[in-house]
Amino acid sequence: MGINIYFWIGFHIFIFIMLALDLGVFHKKSHKVPVKEALTWSMVWISLALAFNFLIYLKFGKIKALEFLTGYVIEYSLSVDNIFVFILIFTYFAVKDEYQHRILFWGILGALIMRAIFIFAGVALINRFHWIVLIFGGFLVYSGIHMLFQEDTAVDPDKNAVVKFFKKFLPVSDNYHGDRLFVRQNHRLYATPLFLVLLVIESSDLIFAVDSIPAILAISQDRLIVYTSNIFAILGLRSLYFAVSGIMGFFRFLKVGLAFVLSFVGTKMLLAFFNIEIHIVLSLLIIISILTISIIASLIIKPRGEDK
Repeated sequence: MGINIYFWIGFHIFIFIMLALDLGVFHKKSHKVPVKEALTWSMVWISLALAFNFLIYLKFGKIKALEFLTGYVIEYSLSVDNIFVFILIFTYFAVKDEYQHRILFWGILGALIMRAIFIFAGVALINRFHWIVLIFGGFLVYSGIHMLFQEDTAVDPDKNAVVKFFKKFLPVSDNYHGDRLFVRQNHRLYATPLFLVLLVIESSDLIFAVDSIPAILAISQDRLIVYTSNIFAILGLRSLYFAVSGIMGFFRFLKVGLAFVLSFVGTKMLLAFFNIEIHIVLSLLIIISILTISIIASLIIKPRGEDK
């Protein structure tokens, strides 16, 4: 799909303006983000994504618009799994509520850069070596099965390779210093524990990208569709975190639903290699149905041993 360079420039200018407003105006002062504010921002980012989806429909047609919507739903759904890990990381480092938004802001800004590299590299690989879709598809099916049966494990940042590497070159202060990432003490530069939190967040997102990028490539190999749907999903992750972090325990079957979504899109990619296409409308309906069933099951089926 040929895209005018001004379209790309305009898209990025818009994104940077929204990020600047978010951090520089609405969240200029560090504060605990209440659920109402988080829900409002979630609706803002979802509305912007749907508005952009409508623009895709007007400019490129129905199929591209459906591809964007399906990719956005997949990425936004998979980001729920990120939230659980973020909770563990913030709990481990005892990060105060008022500093979490700023860390997620910088973490997601770094994630946007990493995702862009992954996406354009992935599309280039598929276009050059079509057989690689077998590897991507097989990996997604495996990831879905692994997610289905794996037990939740605690996050141990002390074993994080990025953190261990960083500590070899720059000392870390013993205490937090507000929302500062670096501090100078005794004429020496120290990283604060908050910067270590940022490193762990970034490296965790890198791991998540290994699953999410192939998942959206199963829906489309169009760079614009893959990139923009991923960007909008990532941008909505911060507000989604503050909106649902306190009620994650109620959706205990959501992870099962995400496992089936990964397996489905992996199967779709494998079938596509053999020229067996699942229509984009059917794909979207299947994904939404899986997620809906998992949420309803979480609300209806009580944990074993819980009083009726």
